[in-house]
Amino acid sequence: MGKLSIAAKITHVPTMLLSEQPGNLQGCRQAAIDGHKEIARRAKEAGVDTIVVLDTHWLVNAGHHVNSNASFKGVYTSHEFPHFIQDLEYEYRGNPALGDAIAEKATAKGVHMLSHQVATLDLEYGTLVPMRYMNADHHFDVVSVAAWCTVHNLEESRLIGEAIEASDNNVMLLASGSLSHKIWENELYAANNGTFTISREFNRQVDLRVLELWQKGDSETFLAMLPEYAQYCCGEGGMHDTAMLFGALGWDKYQGKAEIITDYFPSSGTGQVNVIFPIE
Repeated sequence: MGKLSIAAKITHVPTMLLSEQPGNLQGCRQAAIDGHKEIARRAKEAGVDTIVVLDTHWLVNAGHHVNSNASFKGVYTSHEFPHFIQDLEYEYRGNPALGDAIAEKATAKGVHMLSHQVATLDLEYGTLVPMRYMNADHHFDVVSVAAWCTVHNLEESRLIGEAIEASDNNVMLLASGSLSHKIWENELYAANNGTFTISREFNRQVDLRVLELWQKGDSETFLAMLPEYAQYCCGEGGMHDTAMLFGALGWDKYQGKAEIITDYFPSSGTGQVNVIFPIE
């Protein structure tokens, strides 16, 4: 039986990379970067050996999928934001046994899931951005799970979350995705200082309510609203990462009170945060 030591919902905004570079955005996402580093510090203290990333930038149109390669190495440029993420070099160890075990257990629960060891199956930036700050020293093995699920239901993702315990590893589980995710319309972006603002006040208010529920440990209320929250606030990847996360935590039985590591901030119209969900 595996051990889940750290569970978190995290940001992966590409402006974190621009924040490192000289220019107008230098330092703008330092709080988010520091939050990632703090989460990694706690994971090391807890003896975590593998990070499982629920990646809302890995889009899948059939079945569920996990990237279980033994190693990852490459140079990444984002097709979505080539002006933000260019020539990002990466190299990490994988954990094929854990990826296989997750897929096997999820399938046993009735959710069709495939584990892949394919050298040309690259990582997406929902995994690469947090790994840049959490795993720069290659301390952790990495497994990436597709969490941009276009034709899937949240109940399936809940069951996948339950399957995370299917190994002997000490795991940190990261739901890598935003809260609300309505990116500014292109013609409105510049006029609204889009890099630093949210596109809809409604979305901001719902995001803040969600954080309030998480801090109170009211998972039951949050999960009752999750399908509509994902729909009306354009949740990233349909918020399948969040369903997987809560599935691993115990779904509506989970009563842990979330700790905000990086305060809520808007980015390109979306709502972002780093939050840890304590595990008893």
